[in-house]
Amino acid sequence: MKTILIAASAALLVSTSAYAADIVVDQAPLPVAAYDWSGAYIGVNAGGGFGKFKHPFSVTAAQGQGIGGSLDITSGGFLGGVQAGYNWQSGQMIYGVEADFQGSAVKAEDSLDLNIFGNSVSGELGTKIDWFGTLRARIGYTPVDRFMVYATGGLAYGHVESYINAEANGASILDESKSKTKAGWTIGAGAEYAVTSNWTLKTEYLYTDLGKTTLIDTNINGANAKLENDVAFHTVRVGLNYKF
Repeated sequence: MKTILIAASAALLVSTSAYAADIVVDQAPLPVAAYDWSGAYIGVNAGGGFGKFKHPFSVTAAQGQGIGGSLDITSGGFLGGVQAGYNWQSGQMIYGVEADFQGSAVKAEDSLDLNIFGNSVSGELGTKIDWFGTLRARIGYTPVDRFMVYATGGLAYGHVESYINAEANGASILDESKSKTKAGWTIGAGAEYAVTSNWTLKTEYLYTDLGKTTLIDTNINGANAKLENDVAFHTVRVGLNYKF
């Protein structure tokens, strides 16, 4: 009888141990796949641009008298466009290139009211960015799965139009306009989140400098007048990308 009880107890222990082992295996967590940022993408974006467009000027009379300064005008307007790029991921680091092209309504316009060598000069001055684009490198980091922060910078280019009309003592002395495609640079930062395996949302800030252009360098009533535009601005935009 004692032998039967011992055998039954041993069998029960073995069965309980096997069951417990099965429970441990069943509770093991399934591995979670990390999002892979590598690959090509295309997308759209929209936002706004703002800043100050500077217009350095100088007027030098035949007698050597001269005045100078800068007409700084606040700029602003809507922008929107498309982008495309490619990412390479290594661990938590992402390296990429991106190109974008923007239609722009960013402009700065103001009236003139100056006193030049005793003459009252009035008129209007304006500068507008018709379109611009960038070609940039991106370096990103993923602190958590599906979320990336990045720095970016590179080449910028755009088409800029400027105009000035002015009169002195009731007579027209200037009526000029000029348009030019300019090249410069841009730098900024952003953040991007993968909503699904293919769709990502991003927000981005860029500072863009398209450099200086001479608008006027001419003689007016015996004085040399020179006027430039210096176009630099900030942009903030949101975008939607499709990753292949």
